[in-house]
Amino acid sequence: MELFAFYNVENLFLPDPPQIHKLDPTRSGLRNWDDRKYRTKLSKIAHVFRLMKEESGILPALIGLCEVSGKKVLEDLVKLDPFSSQYGIVHYNSLDERKVDVALLYDKSKIQIIDSEAITFFFEIVDNRPDNYDTTRDVLFAKVKFEEEIMNVFVAHLPSKREKDINQPKRNFIMNEIHNRILNIINKDHEHVILCGDFNQNPDDENLIKILYDNAQNRVLHNPFQKLFSTKKYSTFHYKSGLLFDQIIISDSFFKADARLSFQEAKVFNPESMSTRNKGFEGRPFRTYAGTRYLGGFSDHFPVLVAFKKN
Repeated sequence: MELFAFYNVENLFLPDPPQIHKLDPTRSGLRNWDDRKYRTKLSKIAHVFRLMKEESGILPALIGLCEVSGKKVLEDLVKLDPFSSQYGIVHYNSLDERKVDVALLYDKSKIQIIDSEAITFFFEIVDNRPDNYDTTRDVLFAKVKFEEEIMNVFVAHLPSKREKDINQPKRNFIMNEIHNRILNIINKDHEHVILCGDFNQNPDDENLIKILYDNAQNRVLHNPFQKLFSTKKYSTFHYKSGLLFDQIIISDSFFKADARLSFQEAKVFNPESMSTRNKGFEGRPFRTYAGTRYLGGFSDHFPVLVAFKKN
């Protein structure tokens, strides 16, 4: 068995430098984000993957992450047990206004990186001035080799839903660009594709259904999280609503009879120890912050997993 994971780690920033004035804005946007809280956060994230290893017997060979700020936080993370510096990092600084990026961690004993790039998006150029570009988080692309298998991995964190969902056109545009790239890979190179991310949309949303098919309406991708969502499995929550924004979508090639890696199962990884104990909120992620109040938890999202059988 091999695992692939995706995890929105909720604002993984380096500690803020001391404020000169109490009301000065911080780099992270978090309240009192110091070295102790940062180290606790790293330890909590590492513990999540220790729990995965305890349950499955192995660590994920590939781990997509979002809401990380810079490469240094990733370098600090992979030094910890259970990674123990055996994981490599694929990361690019994006132009996101909050300075949060996506990244890919990989087991260096199993995975070889062939190529990678950041797919950057610009919106609404105002007065034709570069400093007025409306930017968002990059989509990370990596072509990797696992044994003799080539896999094309996309890691996304699409613009969030807010203010009557003014970001929907941006999500539509980004998903269309990803779709075109995936079709090109499948039709020309006939290679595996894995698309993971926090899509800020549930599996039944139009964008996430449309991307599963080519232009002739033939299915080219599968989203195993559709079934999980229909059975009320959620990775995050907004007020009273359960959401499954975190998903891993895989190409039809993982379902072929002769596939060296074949799809086995998908799951939301939500052990009780990662859940809040607050009455009335049982089963929800134990998060790091609730507004400005520090809680000391893991993240406001649960990670998601896909397991592959080795044939």
